[in-house]
Amino acid sequence: MLHLYTILFYLLVPVILLRLLWRSLRAPAYRRRWLERFGIFPAFAIERTVWIHAVSVGEVQAAERLVKLLLENHQQLPIVITTTTPTGSDRVCSLFGDTVLHVYAPYDLPPILNSFIRRARPCLLVMMETEVWPNMLAVCEREGIPTILANARLSEKSAASYAKWPEFTRTTFGRIGLVAAQSREDAERFEQLGVMPDRIEVTGSVKFDSRLPASLLERAEVLSRDWGGRPVWVAASTQEGEDGQVLVAHRQICRLVPGSLLVLVPRHLERFDKVYALCQREGFSCVRRSSGDPCGADVEVFLGDTMGELSMFLAAADAAFVGGSLVRHGGQNVLEPAALGKPVVFGPHMYNFASISELLLEHDAARVVAGADELADVIQLWLSDASERTRVGENGRRVVAENQGALDRLFALVEQQLTP
Repeated sequence: MLHLYTILFYLLVPVILLRLLWRSLRAPAYRRRWLERFGIFPAFAIERTVWIHAVSVGEVQAAERLVKLLLENHQQLPIVITTTTPTGSDRVCSLFGDTVLHVYAPYDLPPILNSFIRRARPCLLVMMETEVWPNMLAVCEREGIPTILANARLSEKSAASYAKWPEFTRTTFGRIGLVAAQSREDAERFEQLGVMPDRIEVTGSVKFDSRLPASLLERAEVLSRDWGGRPVWVAASTQEGEDGQVLVAHRQICRLVPGSLLVLVPRHLERFDKVYALCQREGFSCVRRSSGDPCGADVEVFLGDTMGELSMFLAAADAAFVGGSLVRHGGQNVLEPAALGKPVVFGPHMYNFASISELLLEHDAARVVAGADELADVIQLWLSDASERTRVGENGRRVVAENQGALDRLFALVEQQLTP
């Protein structure tokens, strides 16, 4: 079955390249550094490395503190981080600079992976969250490279998709050396798909352990003054199909809470222009963060079209909606606003963060809504009632604090693999 998968991947390579070209029309970075994706780059002048694979921004953020612990405790062991997207690449560079090595992830074909391994010389592969590639695991097994699926999550929907190919899935998942699962439910799904029980540890989500920069609250206070001290809510990491619903909700909120400001932050940078045009078309006065223009009292929508500033926007706001949840995208990370003590609301499609979202709901630290009208009701209540939004936000902050410790457990597992 692996041979058939490999043949199909070869046949799809032209389609993949055409897709990169198409995406580059909106994000020019997609047409650069293609050779890296084929495992071609100057060989690193080192004997061995730790390879961490993180698809995009979210996975890079999840890996941040693990990488920093490795840099502190294994200074003689260079770290190679691979990403799939340019935004993930940019985030690696902004977080770590030249303290790590970085190239794009190799395509999942044996000759390409062999080329990558010859140049990068990994002694351990740490895959973040959901990255399960059949040939990557097979090549690492052949070369004797231990593999860890870290901060691992597997939604019921994804597990059902894998289960359609039982023999191939069991062989592929059976090659994972160790799964550090976010929850007991995730662990059970991995076991059902072929991971041996003694190779699974429930460590929790490292996103509970994220540390906020010391300067974050100061920068947020400055930004809040720039916004004029108005009632503010953030729509974070919105996906295609959600921005219109968010604007419908904001129109209702503006009638109920005059002077309210929406900070709209699309998930992908290639959508910034499109979302800005949508705001104008819907008749909203909109300012782009990247323009540097002041956000006066007449501005209704502040478009967060920059990278790496979402945390500051959340810290400066009163409440947060987390996107990817009103459409069938599986949701985004809800822990960042919760850690900041902000009340959180999301849509019904949170299957990628099911255990975390359920935990927040269970502790009265979040709300779930079905559409624009319910979203407007929840946000206008929080913007109007400071005591209620503080109560819900503090519940979220408490949940985050009580569930920390996953990073230490994960690092201990990595250490075991690195200790002779």
